[in-house]
Amino acid sequence: MRFIDTWTTATVVATRDLTSGIREFLLRPDGFTASPYPVGSHIQVAVTIDGRPETRSYSLVGEVDAQGYRIAVRRAPDSRGGSRYMWSLLPAARITITLPASLVQLDWTRRHFCLIAGGIGITPILGAAQALARRNADVTLHYAVRSRADAAYLDQLEALLGPRLVVHAGDEGRRLDLAAVFAALPQGAMILFCGPMRMLDAARHAWEAGGRPPTDLRYETFGSSGLLPTEAFRVRLRQEGVELVIPPDRSMLDVLNAAGHEVMSDCRRGECGVCALDVVEVDGEIDHRDVFFSDHQKREGRKICACVSRARGTVTVDTLHRADAI
Repeated sequence: MRFIDTWTTATVVATRDLTSGIREFLLRPDGFTASPYPVGSHIQVAVTIDGRPETRSYSLVGEVDAQGYRIAVRRAPDSRGGSRYMWSLLPAARITITLPASLVQLDWTRRHFCLIAGGIGITPILGAAQALARRNADVTLHYAVRSRADAAYLDQLEALLGPRLVVHAGDEGRRLDLAAVFAALPQGAMILFCGPMRMLDAARHAWEAGGRPPTDLRYETFGSSGLLPTEAFRVRLRQEGVELVIPPDRSMLDVLNAAGHEVMSDCRRGECGVCALDVVEVDGEIDHRDVFFSDHQKREGRKICACVSRARGTVTVDTLHRADAI
């Protein structure tokens, strides 16, 4: 496994509203010392959803901060409850978090960088912009938002990047044309992207259509955004003869494990594939919300990442549990 989480207690030092729907939290772990962490690092936060203990992953905002870790949480009424819990926290609240971990690896020897953020996806991108600007790298940031009022950290980014920041505000008619952005990049440029799944799919398709190397497109994910509405669906376990309902506010992974049908997992972000289950039959449609499987594998629909992916209707899976193996 790629993650060995080290948990620690922390204090919510302060909160501030960046926009009407995005709140920043300054978290200070017990015994905190300011140590650098890689670009794109995130932490896990222990949350309580309807009395159940769960975890949520949040990107760290900016480079190392002597005061603690900063995260920003978008209030999402249609989420699984993590943002509601986070927004209920007040300064001095005690929580449990992990130490930072990162899956993003930037090649700092490159000459050209392009950063792309969609909405709350700006959270891991801000630190990358700071690090690249500090190195005097050739970097441009494209920031896609519904309106400038929804753009967190906009003033800070404008001061940092100046004309190298391009804001694509939907209400101004300035929508992000990914194909045009990629076509204008010099060969060998590296992309760092963070945004919703639909936007990521568009970015990957435009990148591939332009003949660019797949390894030059690096990304962070929301781990919860999909192409279908988040609604309840059913999962049948072929071997056990069991059918479970996955409510809108819980993942398939959490429901299966809570019911005693243990499913191995690691990242819980749809990136590692450890929790992937074999799909036997689909009466409806799978909403693949992972970034582990290729487009071809998702079209085949033979596997599903239980940590983030969902469905409409009923999905029959094989958990690989065998009663005669006990």
